[in-house]
Amino acid sequence: MGQDGWRRSDAWIFVAVVMANGAGRHMRSATTRRPEGVRLADVLSMADHLRQSLPDRREVEEAVRRLTGAGLITVGDGWFRVTPAGEVLWRARPVGMGAVDSLFARLQRRPLPVDADWTLDDADHAAAILEYAGRVEPTED
Repeated sequence: MGQDGWRRSDAWIFVAVVMANGAGRHMRSATTRRPEGVRLADVLSMADHLRQSLPDRREVEEAVRRLTGAGLITVGDGWFRVTPAGEVLWRARPVGMGAVDSLFARLQRRPLPVDADWTLDDADHAAAILEYAGRVEPTED
């Protein structure tokens, strides 16, 4: 997969992980973030906020493989964390364009990642979607 180059979904998932961890536009210092990271439902929530759609299981799995292989995020015991290298990439993004677009442009300048060995099974993805759906308030028409 890494031989295919970076994909826009890699940037989407990376930005979702970063923002879900509390980096967002407030540009908080790394010491103010939750040290344990965030769960998949949090990543999906932020991904939905960014693009008004949820990434499918394959998009998440492939992006996480690339991002962990590149050393930009880690995933352990279900917790998604931004690495120091990911933090540097996030803080060095150009200002004036959307976060996903600017990160995608930055990723394309990086070497092709070696995919890490990480899988997301259908049941875990579905459970995270259900957890996220339980947080969303129904809108009244």
